[in-house]
Amino acid sequence: MNLFPLNLDIRGRNAVVVGGGPVAERKTLSLLEAQALVTVIAPGVTPFLEELSREGRISHLKRPWRPGDGNSACLVFATTNDVAVNAAVAREAGQSGIPVCVANAPEEGTFTSPAVIRRGELLITISTGGRSPALARRIRRDIETLYGPEYADIIDFVGKLRENKLTAGRGGAYNTKLCDELLAGDLTLLLNPALRDRICNDITNPEPGQTLPPTDAKEFP
Repeated sequence: MNLFPLNLDIRGRNAVVVGGGPVAERKTLSLLEAQALVTVIAPGVTPFLEELSREGRISHLKRPWRPGDGNSACLVFATTNDVAVNAAVAREAGQSGIPVCVANAPEEGTFTSPAVIRRGELLITISTGGRSPALARRIRRDIETLYGPEYADIIDFVGKLRENKLTAGRGGAYNTKLCDELLAGDLTLLLNPALRDRICNDITNPEPGQTLPPTDAKEFP
């Protein structure tokens, strides 16, 4: 499948997961990370999903799926072990124009759920179009070693700098040049408070012909 990549804002919107096994658990966690309102529909669920339900973090309808269960959802996931149920969920969602993911038969749905790496606001997704989820997970593990948890702090700093510090009125080309200079070196050095302070000062009080300080480990131990 030649899929169209898209990042959705589903904060506060309803999402339905049909099924209560390990796959349903993974989909539910991803939806919670995106701050969706999650309803899990299954007679039985994993202990962790049961705990989420007790804590009030998800809604659990302790019964089989029924027609109409996904009518108010922005996304539907069919994750049961019953092929017929999954097909029925996909068919109804498709007829209603609701995006649906079928875990065991991607071709029956309208979207697939990629492997995901989250580092704060940094979101990296890997998809094989549903052909090999195992390969997507392997590639995700490889990328995780390149972009560790520290990148959540890095992107927070760079994002705030872009929003609040870039010189106003100098034009997009000038600001792009500043960003390119900022991101040219070892990004992990942006965790250094001394370097951050100097960058903020130099951008806030620019001098003619000035470039941002190099991310040089010797200068900023």
